[in-house]
Amino acid sequence: MSGSTDGGTALNTHRLSAQLPRSTPAVEPPAVAIPVVTTPVVATPLISAFAVVALAMAIAVGCSSNPSSQRGDNDEGLSSTAEVDRVIDGDTILVKSHGERETVRLVGINTPESVHPTKPVECYGKEASAHTSTLLPRGTPVLLRRDVEPRDRYGRLLAYVFRASDSLFVNLELVADGYARAYRFPPNVALSSEFAQAQYRARDQGMGLWSKCPE
Repeated sequence: MSGSTDGGTALNTHRLSAQLPRSTPAVEPPAVAIPVVTTPVVATPLISAFAVVALAMAIAVGCSSNPSSQRGDNDEGLSSTAEVDRVIDGDTILVKSHGERETVRLVGINTPESVHPTKPVECYGKEASAHTSTLLPRGTPVLLRRDVEPRDRYGRLLAYVFRASDSLFVNLELVADGYARAYRFPPNVALSSEFAQAQYRARDQGMGLWSKCPE
């Protein structure tokens, strides 16, 4: 569940525009973990980055023509600004927005359990939680961008989280650094291929949990 990334190039790859595409809702099967990629991914990190930026530019036009989409207190809004209150575990944070506290589940990824009430601490769970705390210290301003569904069945906000100071795409960073696995949350799958590619590279390089945790 989820430092900084070594090397300027890798970090810049993940500092993408905070504007994400609105996906078209679709009826899909329940969320399932993305299987480990065993063959090389054709797209390079640079191409991957440009793909996300292109998608972001496409949605930006739509957002600018719909002022209500920027309201942070509206689940139908595409984005909202918030401040990190604390990290619950690697892929879940508590934020303060418009005077309210909200639990946010980072969509598209899954980190090992570290605080589950009925499950033991999993391999690399504590490390993932500590890494997320390093990326998002208390008081960090963030931009939350949603995909199709604003919330999960537990009432948590589902969001792509960007650090406001440098646009670091936290969800992707956690996968690229080997602290999280790519995980599909249908119908919230706009960036599933980006996460899958980041997972392939992290596993191939033995990053984080890929070298510490037996499969």
